[in-house]
Amino acid sequence: MAEIFDRDTLLDLTVNAIPLGIILFFVAVFVLVDPFGGLDFYGRVLQMGLLAFPFVALAILTYVSGKAIAGDEKRASVFFQGQATMEDAQTKHEAEAAIEAEENGDVAGDDETDAGDEADDDAETDAGDADEE
Repeated sequence: MAEIFDRDTLLDLTVNAIPLGIILFFVAVFVLVDPFGGLDFYGRVLQMGLLAFPFVALAILTYVSGKAIAGDEKRASVFFQGQATMEDAQTKHEAEAAIEAEENGDVAGDDETDAGDEADDDAETDAGDADEE
């Protein structure tokens, strides 16, 4: 299960843990306390069914959505929040690779990026000078 759901996916799925916990709480209360006293067998089955069905459905939905989230993160580019439509936005995997390279002392990737940025800046400056004339 740890291979399917990484830390971020599990964090996304914790939203469903609270309703699942609430349903389990009410199942325990209704089994231990019997607040409606005197329910016959069919009433008790209906009572537990009305709790068990949403619990099972939500658990299945949580698992399926977790697989969809994890699968999509492996197939598509993942951007940081609010940056998917920005030009030259760095993907999450590129940022993680840059951080790892920095931690390992491998700064060759940064030199190439800086040289490319300087060339782009020079080209933009030359284009701006041409527009002014």
